[in-house]
Amino acid sequence: MIVGVPRERLSDEYRVALTPAGVRELTAAGHQVLVEQDAGAGCAIPDADFVRTGAQIVADPDELWGAADLVLKVKQPIEEEFGRLKLRRGQTLFTFLHLAADRACTDALVEAGNTAIAYETVQLADGSLPLLVPMSEVAGRMAPLVAANLLMRPAGGSGVLAPGVPGVAAAKVVILGAGIAGMAAATLAVGLHCRVFVLDRDLQKLRAADHHFRGALETVASSAHAIEEACLDADVVIGAVLVVGAKTPTLVPDELVAEMPEGSVLVDISVDQGGCFESSHPTTHSHPTFEAHGSLFYCVANMPGAVPHSSTHALTNATLPYTLEIAASGWRKAAAADPALARGVNVVEGHVTYRPVAEAHQLGYTELATLL
Repeated sequence: MIVGVPRERLSDEYRVALTPAGVRELTAAGHQVLVEQDAGAGCAIPDADFVRTGAQIVADPDELWGAADLVLKVKQPIEEEFGRLKLRRGQTLFTFLHLAADRACTDALVEAGNTAIAYETVQLADGSLPLLVPMSEVAGRMAPLVAANLLMRPAGGSGVLAPGVPGVAAAKVVILGAGIAGMAAATLAVGLHCRVFVLDRDLQKLRAADHHFRGALETVASSAHAIEEACLDADVVIGAVLVVGAKTPTLVPDELVAEMPEGSVLVDISVDQGGCFESSHPTTHSHPTFEAHGSLFYCVANMPGAVPHSSTHALTNATLPYTLEIAASGWRKAAAADPALARGVNVVEGHVTYRPVAEAHQLGYTELATLL
């Protein structure tokens, strides 16, 4: 199979979908790998490193998209790439898609008539998300670091020192969600000596958090009332809510933000699925924040892109086994043999095969099994 790795076009996205180590695994299995020129420049992987492990460097992105049977990306195609989705019939795209929050990309993939598999909906029998986990860990660990810097007055925050000092209280950090990202955020927030409150509807997750952190944070059963009480005097609120493949529910309305302390910081890790704060909208690393209702919002949709070296290697570690499955036998046989991968298939030949995406955009839904 010919595997293509284009350079990411999303603003301030510095990751690449495959490392030289991944190239070596694919070429050793008999596949051809095409890497777009400078695709790894943002994470300090030069073209020469890809060549050394067997890749061919391609200067023209149209040539790469037109030749590849399987295209590996980090983020969903953006408008300038929509036309390239039609360059090769029967092509498979394997990337983060977040289609429930992106009607334009959904329509482009349906129109292209190829197959799109989303990293974030590949799901094991126990409900875990093996390809989303590493990026959730990165984003979660980044969130308290970002918030601590934004709290500083020059950044527009309230001027609170996150860890506090003797005689002065540390920042109050509220984390909505006790999943992978939420627990990663809690790890850093506790490490910064903040006063940490974690909210979730799943009591088992809260028990696990209480046991893991040995009383170093507070766990709260989530409800609209509990969220309001926790956020009213919070210095930082971190949104780490995930409904697999679906649009994130709004948990923090503008009216609540308006009552929070002046200069408080809200970090929305969930923004790539629509966001859990009412005012959330995607921002970029170049322009990461905006002010609303007296608070500072950080809503970068590709947070791990800020640390592309770590993120790229962590992502390839997770995706490579599935990439090898697809490359070895094609997506149909791979999905038929691996139920986890089958759950990642979102669009096939003009059909939306992932129910939450179809429901989000009021599109027709086709059961994947009927197409297999």
